[in-house]
Amino acid sequence: MTGTRGLWRRALLVALALVALQLGSLVAPAYACGCGAMVPQSGRQLSVRQETSAVRWDGRSEQIVMRLTVDGNAPRAAWIMPVPSRATVKLGDRHLFDQLEEISAPVHRTRSYFWPKDGDWPFAEDRSVGDGAPRAAAKPPVEVVGRERLGPFDVARLTATDPTALRDWLAHNGFELPQALATELRPYVDQKWEYVAIRLAPDQVGQTLGGPLDPLSLTFASDRPVYPMRLSRLARTPQTLNLYLLGTHRMETASAIGGYEPQTLFAGRVTHPGGALGDLTGQAPSVYVTALTQYFAQPSKITGDHEIRQAPTDTPFQRAWYTEELMTVGGAPAWLVTVVGGALVVAAGAGLTVWRLRARRVAPAPYRNAV
Repeated sequence: MTGTRGLWRRALLVALALVALQLGSLVAPAYACGCGAMVPQSGRQLSVRQETSAVRWDGRSEQIVMRLTVDGNAPRAAWIMPVPSRATVKLGDRHLFDQLEEISAPVHRTRSYFWPKDGDWPFAEDRSVGDGAPRAAAKPPVEVVGRERLGPFDVARLTATDPTALRDWLAHNGFELPQALATELRPYVDQKWEYVAIRLAPDQVGQTLGGPLDPLSLTFASDRPVYPMRLSRLARTPQTLNLYLLGTHRMETASAIGGYEPQTLFAGRVTHPGGALGDLTGQAPSVYVTALTQYFAQPSKITGDHEIRQAPTDTPFQRAWYTEELMTVGGAPAWLVTVVGGALVVAAGAGLTVWRLRARRVAPAPYRNAV
């Protein structure tokens, strides 16, 4: 009887834990992502698991190609992206990031070591280690300057003079804009930026958003490259931003804007890029690719947008994965050859010394004539 009561008690505790977990996911939806704001339907959850963007600037215009990977149970969501001027929006090439990832991947190198480690004879497993903006004219209170359907995206390009206008537009489309997000939009409104509002919806009725979405490409006039990040202040979990910066020289961010210092994963010139990268760069004879990653442990400390600038030098950099191999001589471990050879030399020296000492002891005394 006691055992039965224990089983029922454990089952009840598990059920209560599952209910608490589900309620927590409903009352705390994630709606902030790296360079914009993700707004799911009320009572639904949607989070951006990974965000990767390629940024190209030619001195007059900027292009951002973004790929989001999302998790959650929302059948629809909206995403807000501030831009400094009128933007054109289209679907990006899904092969672009595969190509950039291949270009910036670590190279494999081999380095030798002298003394044996665990896994080497006479110890006993192989081991590898790794090294490691133009101001746009305002048209109050809100204006839809363009709208199109691109794959799973319903894209509306808006101008507004007050964050309330954006909240109203979203409300009319079945979404509620959090008050805090409206507050964070105020600096963009003051600078007379415009907005790209995007509705995400699965291709089939009844599906929920999940997994990698098709890349989206935004192009706008800009006299300096910038990557909007201010809205990520609202993120409730740590954020990771991955950026590919494309230009004629090596690029960098002007500051950390409240996150850890951006880490360089790759920097180098790619000649005659083909495929999706060639299409993005207009088949330029070469493009300098800089791959950065940055971690924001406390997104609330983000101070503004990333300003992107040319680095002081074009010094290339590439990560390397090293496979360590035991140094050998003629197929034999070098340490063993050295130790055995040294032992033989020492033994030979010792033998020679002993032989000389014995030779001195047995040598006959010099002969002398008697007087």
